Amino acid sequence: MSETAAEPRTPTPTRAGRWIAERRIKLALGIAVLEGIIVAFAKDFSSWTVIVISVPIIAFYLFAGRNLESDTWRQVSWVLAASQAFAVLLAVIALTIKLWVLIIVGVFAALALILIVGEKPPSKSADKS
Repeated sequence: MSETAAEPRTPTPTRAGRWIAERRIKLALGIAVLEGIIVAFAKDFSSWTVIVISVPIIAFYLFAGRNLESDTWRQVSWVLAASQAFAVLLAVIALTIKLWVLIIVGVFAALALILIVGEKPPSKSADKS
């Protein structure tokens, strides 16, 4: 008995699927930008929220979305997964920048403390001259 690997199914292109495929990078980046704006201004969302929400969406595309029968839904799942990947990238960059800002603030605080503690009081002989 010889076993052959099942060949991946290529869905029949549809009008909507072609339209989405032609614009999928723009759509994914647009969704990621909107998500970034929401995270920047909404108090209820954080970078960690974006990361947690994106995991099941990306996992869906990897495990099911690539094999969908419908060309349109295959393209939609790609756009959603790509937008979440871009949003996660933005979230990681934001977290990294915040970390660097905290490190720099800590260095400045340490320098200020050194300058304040290390400052010598004026000598009495300098006051008499």
